[in-house]
Amino acid sequence: MQRYRFVFSGSGGQGVITAAIILAEAAVLFEGLNAVQSQSYGAAARGGVTRSDIIISDTEINFPKVNQPNVLVCLTQEAYNSFYQIIRPGGLLLTDSHFVHYQQKADARQRNLPLYTSVMERIGKPIVLNICMLGAIQALTRVVAMDSLKKVLAARIPERFLDMNTQALSLGAELAEEAASPGAEADARQLSQG
Repeated sequence: MQRYRFVFSGSGGQGVITAAIILAEAAVLFEGLNAVQSQSYGAAARGGVTRSDIIISDTEINFPKVNQPNVLVCLTQEAYNSFYQIIRPGGLLLTDSHFVHYQQKADARQRNLPLYTSVMERIGKPIVLNICMLGAIQALTRVVAMDSLKKVLAARIPERFLDMNTQALSLGAELAEEAASPGAEADARQLSQG
């Protein structure tokens, strides 16, 4: 591993910042990696565009902001319109097919997955959309192990909601694996370069 630069974006209240914190904690606490996470909110805490930057590396991280992510997640159309152009050429762009319709093509491998629709059909609670997205990111990048994410969930999520969140994590991974290309392992290695 060299370095992964993530930007998670969406609407305030979707939990993109929580997902970013969980990913960073999994990297540091259970993978022995370095990670930094920062966040910014739109004008409105709920409904405005929210962004969280995460850098995960096996070397020292000197600057906490991501200028050109190699992994960009957009969970709303507004987030996509705001950030699609910042992705590093050849990176991975993950969007939710319920909320995002491509208007411009990014120079990236695009995965438009039915995250929200699947969460509503299988779990029935939109509050775990962020965890479903995190499962998809894990399956597409392999930046941390699934078990590491589950350990962080177990430590952070109240016990009565843990099963629902674990289901959402597995659902995201399942959706990503169904959509992944045969060269997914090579793609994951390429994302950490540069």
